[in-house]
Amino acid sequence: MRIITLEEHYLDPAIAAASAPLARELSPDFAAAYDPASGLSYTPSAQVLQDLGDGRIADMDTHGISMQVLSCLTTQHVPADVAPDLVRAANDTAAAAVRAHPDRFAAFAALQTTAPAAAATELARCIDELGFVGTMINGRTDGEFLDAPRFDPILATAAARNVPIYLHPAVPPRETSDSNYAGLAPLVTARLQTSAWGWHQETAVHFLHLVLSGVLDRYPNLQFILGHWGEMIPFYLDRLDEALPQSLTQLERSISDYVRGNVYITPSGMFSQAQLQYCVETLGVDRILYSVDYPFIGNDGAVAFLAEASLPEDAKHQIAHMNTENLLSI
Repeated sequence: MRIITLEEHYLDPAIAAASAPLARELSPDFAAAYDPASGLSYTPSAQVLQDLGDGRIADMDTHGISMQVLSCLTTQHVPADVAPDLVRAANDTAAAAVRAHPDRFAAFAALQTTAPAAAATELARCIDELGFVGTMINGRTDGEFLDAPRFDPILATAAARNVPIYLHPAVPPRETSDSNYAGLAPLVTARLQTSAWGWHQETAVHFLHLVLSGVLDRYPNLQFILGHWGEMIPFYLDRLDEALPQSLTQLERSISDYVRGNVYITPSGMFSQAQLQYCVETLGVDRILYSVDYPFIGNDGAVAFLAEASLPEDAKHQIAHMNTENLLSI
């Protein structure tokens, strides 16, 4: 079976260095909590994260991954004065990997959202010149959601080019973490505010903020991708519609209609058959894509998870590659 995964990350050293000060401010113990020496989950080495060549492809071959859609980490934390040049260079690095292995890699554009006008220009370049298939945006920028007016050129550019925005988790603002996650052992706080809970809740709120601010009424065809089985949202659709009816929101559609019409979801390596079945029943097979979250999650379980799913063979193929091929024009 052809398998395309589309939450597959790489680390650009210059981006990581420029992002480090803000990252430490948001989560002082993040580095220790995700140190490969810790023995905890989701802790790949820098060498594995930076590999866009033979090692990555060998791992894909070993575990049956046909293609990865690459995305660069942490660009939303790069200071505005250096972001345009650094992010452009990171995108050029991804483009070189795609050119070298066009049958194995595609790419999402990294964006310098701390400089929104430059980010919109860079998104256009990545789509029009480099052949990228969308963009991944990691959390808030300067504490603001994407519906803030200064980010509208990014939304407009994605909508005009008919490419999706993968809304990916990131560390919550410090005030959120101090309120919700402080008072525990430092490494417990660092994990709770991120991979265990915080960045999933944060991403759910981010998307709902976009909906409730009217973004999808202004751009009704704009598509978003949410990992980790939709970042909790599919499990609360009925509740959201009941608590936030159109009579209150004054939106053109119900929240569940926006989710079913403007959102694709992926597992992000959360290989739970129960969650898969629920999401198939709630959103439909045609709204589910596939992702591993490599290298934070290993590729080794990806083929088996689909093979063992209680789904018709054509539905497995839809999730494994067909839906992604259609959405991203791969």
